[in-house]
Amino acid sequence: MSANSAEPTATVDVVLVKAGRTKIRYPAGLLHDDGTRIAVRAPWAGDVTRDFGFVRFEKGDVFTEFYWRDRWYAVKEVRAADGTLKGWYCDIARPATLTGGELVVEDLDLDLWRSADGTDVRRLDEDEFAESGLAERDPAAAAAAVAALDALEALAREGRGFAALLS
Repeated sequence: MSANSAEPTATVDVVLVKAGRTKIRYPAGLLHDDGTRIAVRAPWAGDVTRDFGFVRFEKGDVFTEFYWRDRWYAVKEVRAADGTLKGWYCDIARPATLTGGELVVEDLDLDLWRSADGTDVRRLDEDEFAESGLAERDPAAAAAAVAALDALEALAREGRGFAALLS
């Protein structure tokens, strides 16, 4: 059974950390944890609609989120309240940790969007990443982050997109 169709087995708090501070915390249903990849599902955690111009995240949207303990990214499948696939939002982040009921992920500013039909693939927030100073403070982490973004972009541009990662 794929994580996309699974029912939650427990609840965890997803904690997104940025620059050493908690950016957002929200409850999510734990769908799968094989020791390397963790899948959770949660409604849109924002209080208001967020319009990026190329996609809108709004009340009722459902995010099925995939995190890895050995990879520098998270992939989030975004569906509208009626189940229509909007696309995938990818966060470049340090490998995730799940301790007790907390799934902690450190956001490294870089992001990637792939629309449901694959016609819109875009790198996001490269300016924020450059301004973060990570390349100076932790060159190895910065290199891993850029390599992860490049790898996700290559997958996003393939015909099957993220299917191999998420099945």
